[in-house]
Amino acid sequence: MKKLSFLFPVLLAISCHVLAQQPIQQLPDWALGPFVRPPGVNPIISPDTNSRFYDPMQHKQLDWESNDTFNPAAAVKDGKVYVLYRAEDRSGVGIGHRTSRIGLAESNNGITMKRMGKPVLFPNTDDQQEFEWTGGCEDPRVAVTEDGTYLMLYTQWNKKVPRLGSATSKDLIHWKKHGPIFQDAYNGKFHNIASKSASVLTTLKNGRLQITKYKGKYWMYWGENHVYAATSDNLVDWSPVLDEKGGLKELISPRKGYFDSHLTECGPPAILTDKGIVLLYNGKNQAGANRDTNYTANSYCAGQMLFSKEDPSKFIARLDKPFMVPAESFEKSGQYPAGTVFIEGLVYFKGRYILYYGCADSRVAAAVYEPK
Repeated sequence: MKKLSFLFPVLLAISCHVLAQQPIQQLPDWALGPFVRPPGVNPIISPDTNSRFYDPMQHKQLDWESNDTFNPAAAVKDGKVYVLYRAEDRSGVGIGHRTSRIGLAESNNGITMKRMGKPVLFPNTDDQQEFEWTGGCEDPRVAVTEDGTYLMLYTQWNKKVPRLGSATSKDLIHWKKHGPIFQDAYNGKFHNIASKSASVLTTLKNGRLQITKYKGKYWMYWGENHVYAATSDNLVDWSPVLDEKGGLKELISPRKGYFDSHLTECGPPAILTDKGIVLLYNGKNQAGANRDTNYTANSYCAGQMLFSKEDPSKFIARLDKPFMVPAESFEKSGQYPAGTVFIEGLVYFKGRYILYYGCADSRVAAAVYEPK
């Protein structure tokens, strides 16, 4: 009996710790979910050492997606789901030191993927070379207008300053680059700041998520350390929303002691609903004293926050616990072993939402939410 008495508190402590690391069980009525990983299908995209591409920058064939495939965007076109994913070659020693390109895969069911085999957006000898070489094109978010124009907001990385760039397409294969999105606003005041992770405002209309406006302008949330906002008349040139001092207006910031204690990084395109604007985001846990001890230090978990539909800059609520956490082995092993479910792609397809995310900066996976 003494041995059992000794084991009981130990087992109880282990059980409580495991339960504490689980995602939120009961979502508020404004949130999307629950998102469930389909059994036996993930990861849906993994590195491919046999895929070759002629690189116009180096004038040679490369295994462009041999090291890592992760951080995907997604869109629906002609009854199919298309996933645009970040792929890294083996040109560097670690993340941030290689070259990234955007690959394309299509699916009839949103899960089983057929890859195109070549990147659709990549550094080239074009007018964006100074912003994209040698780091490449990273972390896309994609959404579509009512007339069928696809907008990609992605990170241009020259290994000096990460900048949000825009590109448009009608077929998801051929993209027109428009350059850094803040280069003209306020006489270029924010052109040379580090900018990442843009989530343009969409709404569910006619059975698909499509870009919408607020008071005659396009709206987006963006940012890695904080959540900021910006507006646009044409989707490719954006003006950040400013505070009363003329600086970037911080809508949301990290919270001490929570899973998003280090970063609140915008995820897939935001969605205007009857409850408000739902923004899915990536919360990074700190490694220091301010972290949430229920989750692994430096891990990325998925959260949701709500903004007012009458005023998109007005914050209403956010989840205190993540709705997705790194749980599968491939979400905790790769080039980011602290664990990552990094959400970037969301589609409404055949009556259900499919969320696409990066796993440990190495693979792509999907989770499904079927509304009642």
